[in-house]
Amino acid sequence: MLDLSHVRKSYDGGLTHAVKDVSFAAEPGELIVLLGGSGCGKTTTLKMINRLVEPSGGTITIDGQDILGLDPVALRRTIGYVIQGAGLFPHMTIAENVAVVPKLLGWEPARIRPRVDTLLDLVGLEPGDFAGRLPRELSGGQVQRVGVARALAAEPAIMLLDEPFGALDPVTRDSIQSEFIRIQSEVKFAAVLVTHDMTEALLMATRIVVIRDGLVAQIGTPEELLNHPADDYIETLISTPRRQAERLDALLPGGGA
Repeated sequence: MLDLSHVRKSYDGGLTHAVKDVSFAAEPGELIVLLGGSGCGKTTTLKMINRLVEPSGGTITIDGQDILGLDPVALRRTIGYVIQGAGLFPHMTIAENVAVVPKLLGWEPARIRPRVDTLLDLVGLEPGDFAGRLPRELSGGQVQRVGVARALAAEPAIMLLDEPFGALDPVTRDSIQSEFIRIQSEVKFAAVLVTHDMTEALLMATRIVVIRDGLVAQIGTPEELLNHPADDYIETLISTPRRQAERLDALLPGGGA
């Protein structure tokens, strides 16, 4: 479905390299997590997929088509995109926000209305209660759910998520992460998620792409990274959730045995 091959991004006439060489693929139903520290190139890589950032080299194909041969606006309307805070239009109702892309694509109103209701149900928001509200009337977690619904509105085969859960409290974050995994298991789209949170990556990913200094340091399942880190950098990344798990275990009755 999605394939990145030796993708690069440089600035200042090639003097500054944000992404040096990144390759990975995502199949329908997979959740690929791009993981790494600040400035490693993960968000730039994500934005090159929908051409919010234009690649300097390499190829990105979607269903076999090179994205550079596609109109960038039309491309973005076929890809779901979720950011931190969801980026809802404050003057539009929740239903109008979810319906934005289908309207731009020329869907008939008779097709849009049931689609909006279906998606609000899917993300756990009762349409009769939430469709007519404005974003300011929702909690942060509810806003993020609307962002997911809006990204799914035009039935995309690919969804991109740029640290969408980072600003949420732990309980809400865990709930929405679980809800997202459930939705993806039903809809079977390919997803690419950017995060710097190793625990989030381990709990959500089908596979993890660790990026360091614009290069791929390791690609593997959560189990592979935990049990076979490629180098000391990745060992350091996974040591934090491992220590946290050990501390929690020690607090439980009989813990640490």
